[in-house]
Amino acid sequence: MTQVLDREILDGRVVLNGTWEQFKLIQKVSEDSPGIKLSFFAGAIEILMPGFQHENFSEIIGYLVTTFLLVQGIKFYPSGSMTQEKTGEASTQADKSFCLGEPKLIPDLSIEVVYTSGGLSKLPKYRALGVPEIWFWEDGTLRLYHLREDGYEQVIQSQLLGLETLDIDLLRRCILMGETDLAEAVKVFGQGISIDRT
Repeated sequence: MTQVLDREILDGRVVLNGTWEQFKLIQKVSEDSPGIKLSFFAGAIEILMPGFQHENFSEIIGYLVTTFLLVQGIKFYPSGSMTQEKTGEASTQADKSFCLGEPKLIPDLSIEVVYTSGGLSKLPKYRALGVPEIWFWEDGTLRLYHLREDGYEQVIQSQLLGLETLDIDLLRRCILMGETDLAEAVKVFGQGISIDRT
């Protein structure tokens, strides 16, 4: 008999006070646990164990953004949830990340799916790392933040070269559609971005 997954299982999240050295020790011990995401900033160590919904939306968003980049012929490197780090100051693993043009230690775009931990509270950590653009998916809404000299500014369109023509409302609608029918979402998204090219 097939067991059906409870799609409402939430992320597990633990936040500890600690030093950079303690964080690096936890990071080392967790190397054989690929389902765990770790971050450090301002003396806080976060350990996140993403649930089904979190990972499902992360994969849907990643697939759709990848589709757009491929259709547009933009050279890119998907860097997934690779560790982004500034020694002694900040470390994180976005849900999805992309390097445009060439591989980089700090990606051009990081995408976060927010369920149990606030999105905006992560902006100072990303600013310390120097990530040019952050997208947050939370409660059916996609919010974009682009790094300026004095911090992140919320924008309605991506400011990254190649992504500035992406229809954010189409992307949002197709992400929601993808929760129940990814094949249909990809089809609708593909038709939408093909129309944009003509």
